[in-house]
Amino acid sequence: MPPVVRFELPEWVAEEVGDPRRLYRLREERMDLALRLGERNVERGDGGPFGACVFESDSGLLVSAGVNLVIRTHSSLAHAEALAIMFAQHAHSTFDLGAKDRPPMELVATAQPCIQCYGILWWSGLRRVVIGASAQDVESLTGFREGPLPTDWIERLGDRSPLPPVEVVTDCLRARARRLLREYRDRGGPVYIPGGDKQNG
Repeated sequence: MPPVVRFELPEWVAEEVGDPRRLYRLREERMDLALRLGERNVERGDGGPFGACVFESDSGLLVSAGVNLVIRTHSSLAHAEALAIMFAQHAHSTFDLGAKDRPPMELVATAQPCIQCYGILWWSGLRRVVIGASAQDVESLTGFREGPLPTDWIERLGDRSPLPPVEVVTDCLRARARRLLREYRDRGGPVYIPGGDKQNG
């Protein structure tokens, strides 16, 4: 039998989301949900201090959610943003969330995408990304390393011709996102760095 890999969110995620038909009209409401997922992920010890959601941009309907499960799943791929995008693509049965027959969608993430999630975002078809904490916040407050993102990463997402542009919105509830990072550090959450053993932050 070939190997089978499954990514499953903790059961508490559905509890935290509540009514899946709720519409999140405001940007801050969308970020609040992503932050609550990240906060609970830290409280439960399930993974890193990161949460992410994909929403329909116009209606505010939640399409999918994700939390960081790198250690729990033994996979460096299991970032919150990557899982949220993967589950959204699965829900819509498409690799292209920007297809013309789909409503515009956006990723709302508690922190700026790392180099891995930047690439996933680039190819996802999403039209907007909303972030809380910056990469500098993540590195300085936790010790995580976000990888060599281009310094003009926002401009590159905004000018992907012939691909549609991706709008970038920064600093949404940033102070709260920074508190989440500090809480993870203060709890002694592990900092997993490629090429080395897990380290406690």
